[in-house]
Amino acid sequence: MKNETTSRSGPGDDAEQERLHWLALRFVPGLGNRVALRLVEAIGSAIGVFHASATELEALGVASHVVRNLATGTVFEQAIKEADQARQQGASLLTVRDEAYPQQLREIFDPPLTLYFRGDVSLMKEPALAIVGSRRPTAYGRAMAQRLANDLAARGLTIISGLARGIDSAAHQGALEAVGKTIAVLGSGIDVIYPSENKKLFEQIATKGLLLSEFPLGAFPAPQNFPIRNRIISGLALGVLVVEAAQYSGSLITARLAMEQNRDVFAVPGSVTNKNSWGPHILIKQGARLVQDWQDIFEEMPTEVRKRLVPIGDATKSGDGASLFAESLTETERAIYGLLRVDESAHIDAILEALPQLSSSEVLATLLELEFKNLVRQLPGKNFVKTF
Repeated sequence: MKNETTSRSGPGDDAEQERLHWLALRFVPGLGNRVALRLVEAIGSAIGVFHASATELEALGVASHVVRNLATGTVFEQAIKEADQARQQGASLLTVRDEAYPQQLREIFDPPLTLYFRGDVSLMKEPALAIVGSRRPTAYGRAMAQRLANDLAARGLTIISGLARGIDSAAHQGALEAVGKTIAVLGSGIDVIYPSENKKLFEQIATKGLLLSEFPLGAFPAPQNFPIRNRIISGLALGVLVVEAAQYSGSLITARLAMEQNRDVFAVPGSVTNKNSWGPHILIKQGARLVQDWQDIFEEMPTEVRKRLVPIGDATKSGDGASLFAESLTETERAIYGLLRVDESAHIDAILEALPQLSSSEVLATLLELEFKNLVRQLPGKNFVKTF
């Protein structure tokens, strides 16, 4: 079988040619990841797959219609166009054979052949924890995800999540606030920001962390994409932490994948009357580690990983992290902060009633200062909750 497009980029671009052929394999109709990987392993290179004869390919178990699709050469043209467009979007391409591709991801059942990325690709080889959960969390769930991500990122763990609404966003934000590292694995093309309100967070991660996607440019975030991307989230991590999830949620799919990939599973308990607690409680019953604070996770990390991370007593890395705030609060800030709870909001009228010595303007100004310090979050209707 002859492919006339394979020498287009010139003799000095062998690595780029091989990368383009890996991408082209992704576009061959009817050719799945596992079969494509088996072909490359048998033949020796992605380029070799396109040069192999029909007889060779059929002898390796490739269906005749897939052999015909390989022979057309149109998928290589598509790969060239896709790679050019990715560069224009500021994205690069990584293949399963590249040195930067992490070994733990290669070892999962169905490793992605190619990944589009923006940001620091070296983070894929750093010790990491995935944090996932409900898109509609309670104030308690959001605060726990943000606090745990902050504390763990401040101590050197990279935080992985999916950039979705709710727990995912809180985890990424917590890591960034700690001046730590975070990876977002998308369920869409790397040029598609979803949800749209996460545009700022998307760009922050592209600059300070890493954006990853297996899907081609322009791919819409279809529901079936998210279980597919979840295997990458768990595959890159040492473990998966679930913070609020319904009984039949995507977060539990990620936890199940983590178990299949021999990763640790952690869960944050919640109120037994809240349906978002059902998922974590099911996992705890099945043997997941119950998590109250960052040390519950840190202690489960392999010894060699703990040695690489910041010692438990060293919290100097955390920028505005709320775990390190206490000494900086004024007397008024401490008084208001002490009234608030993580799991239940307080209306401004209740705060004013509890602190009659303070005027309404003093209370509102102090609440605003606490919001700036990421210690308090305002909910609709002038309700406030403690974030840490």
